[in-house]
Amino acid sequence: MNALFNNYSRRPICIVEGKGTIVKDSNGKQYLDFTSGIAVCCLGHAHPALVKTVQEQSEKLWHISNLFESPGQVALAESLVKDNHLAHALFCNSGAEANEAAIKLARKHTGKHHIITFKNSFHGRTFGAMSATGQEKIHKGFGPLVDQFTYLPFNDVEALKEAVDETVGAIMLEIIQGEGGIHEVTEEFAQAINEICVNHDILLIVDEVQTGIGRTGTQFAFEQTQLKPDIVSMAKGLGGGFPIGGILATAELYETFGPGSHGTTYGGNPLAVSVAQTVLDHVFNESFLNEVQDKSKYLINKLQEVLPQEQFEIRGKGLLLGIDCGKDVAALVEKAEKEGLLLVAAGPQVLRLLPPLTVTNQEIDEAVEILKKLLVEEKSPVV
Repeated sequence: MNALFNNYSRRPICIVEGKGTIVKDSNGKQYLDFTSGIAVCCLGHAHPALVKTVQEQSEKLWHISNLFESPGQVALAESLVKDNHLAHALFCNSGAEANEAAIKLARKHTGKHHIITFKNSFHGRTFGAMSATGQEKIHKGFGPLVDQFTYLPFNDVEALKEAVDETVGAIMLEIIQGEGGIHEVTEEFAQAINEICVNHDILLIVDEVQTGIGRTGTQFAFEQTQLKPDIVSMAKGLGGGFPIGGILATAELYETFGPGSHGTTYGGNPLAVSVAQTVLDHVFNESFLNEVQDKSKYLINKLQEVLPQEQFEIRGKGLLLGIDCGKDVAALVEKAEKEGLLLVAAGPQVLRLLPPLTVTNQEIDEAVEILKKLLVEEKSPVV
């Protein structure tokens, strides 16, 4: 027992150093990091450009609060809306805060408090975001939640049509349910959502906290669908490891968040904004995103070569992939760690692969060899 709360099931290793995809623990053992801090370190560990940005900005200005003009925030916002239909940004510190802001904006703009979300979704652990999350295990023990959230089966068109009425102000979803098992929104479901939102004057909130900033091979995952969100939440990869989150919204919502309607002390501080801008300068580059797509195809092909299709299902896009093993994978995550590969689960039966977007084909080969050993070559790889 130590002075920390025991709210994390921590693994018994201490990571002390990282470079690119490789991290090292306090005993000097090296690992391939296919967690990226849970989709955070999109440019890997200690990327030279990010290190330089932090060093240079830390000698100028760390924090001044949002009482004053912020040219860095303006530039970052412009970079984020340059190539899409969105128009304005608000910056905060995390994905949960981003989703709280998205919920507040939707409720205030529509004057309606009823929001539809989906089972097995994950939107954060603050009260509003937790209430939006369609998982009972996240809710358990905390008493009454924020009300007027309805959880529907994901990709069920008929259930959605039946649930929509004049009280619904917004629909909120992930393009790929990251924590919920790497399940993608279907084309049929996306089309139904579009039609419902237009016909019933309902706002669409897309949670891109995990899928955004190049993780799926495009700037945002919604670009690979027909969905056209009114609000997009983001975090994780936006800062490449430095805490920053935010929302993007269409021009129609601009007046809703006037002075005093929402705020944050640390959100969009000069350090965070400068790092995020450096991340976008790298990731929001066509050649970089094409490389992510190429690496995704390479990784999927390698996995398909070694994993029997009748036993394992590979799901996801870009470098947000899942291997459905059909059985509990907790023990497998531990075994992979012993072999020098760091993984994270996505629900009880799915291994989640989240390497840095800068991962090399050689590192992919090494990871696949470890997975092959654990999943195929051992007699009882999963318990």
